[in-house]
Amino acid sequence: MTTTTPTTTPNQAQRLEELGRIILAYSEVTEKLQASQDELKGKVEVLQRELSDKNRELERRNRLAALGEMAAGLAHEIRNPLGGIQLYASVLQQDVADRPDSVNVVRKIISGVKRLEAIVSQVLHFSREISAHRESCDVVHVVREAVELAQSKAHGRPAVGVLCETPETLEASIDARLISQAVLNLTHNAIDAVGDAGTVTITLRQTNNALALTIEDTGPGIPADILDRVFNPFFTTKDDGTGLGLSIVHRIVEAHSGVITATNKPDGGAKFEIRI
Repeated sequence: MTTTTPTTTPNQAQRLEELGRIILAYSEVTEKLQASQDELKGKVEVLQRELSDKNRELERRNRLAALGEMAAGLAHEIRNPLGGIQLYASVLQQDVADRPDSVNVVRKIISGVKRLEAIVSQVLHFSREISAHRESCDVVHVVREAVELAQSKAHGRPAVGVLCETPETLEASIDARLISQAVLNLTHNAIDAVGDAGTVTITLRQTNNALALTIEDTGPGIPADILDRVFNPFFTTKDDGTGLGLSIVHRIVEAHSGVITATNKPDGGAKFEIRI
């Protein structure tokens, strides 16, 4: 018995070729659609993360606004009796001027009142809205001047070094007074962190049309369990701190539409970075 091999006619061959092209084209379209879907999925995930971050930031601002309003009310209520205490203490100091021990006690009272007054002033400053009045200026001059003022905190500690690394000049639109305050607060904290020996480095540069300011120290760093709370108002690890310094710095950076982050360096020490 003989078998015959089917033959393909020219028309069939042409149809098979067309079918192959259709299948290939369909496959290419499917791959492109899959790639587009993957790309869209990635963009959606990014947008969801950004939305989540914005929602958290909005919640934080609402909490701060409510906290600031409450703090302002308390500060005003406290300030009035403080003024009376200071006045009566001053009168008492004159009355006991001939008794050194009593004078010493009154001086401690007055010192305590002044300390409370300073705290109240910081609370009121925190509760006010911070608006940046930006003008073009030499940021290098602003930063170096603030660092020079902060260096006085290291007076009497010769093993503490404060380095300032900046270009010769760098023009940018900022609120010089606010940025100076932010640099001063961060540098003071860094000097406190290194204790009796260590180095604080302040670096200013421009990257991608943005100002990048970092303050680093060689101290023990920030404990991991409080790293995400350092910018919260009234949160402090210092015995004599009010917990408002970093919170005010955060608000100053926000007023410039900037971002501030706090991290620990791999080789030890804390690092604060501002981008405006």
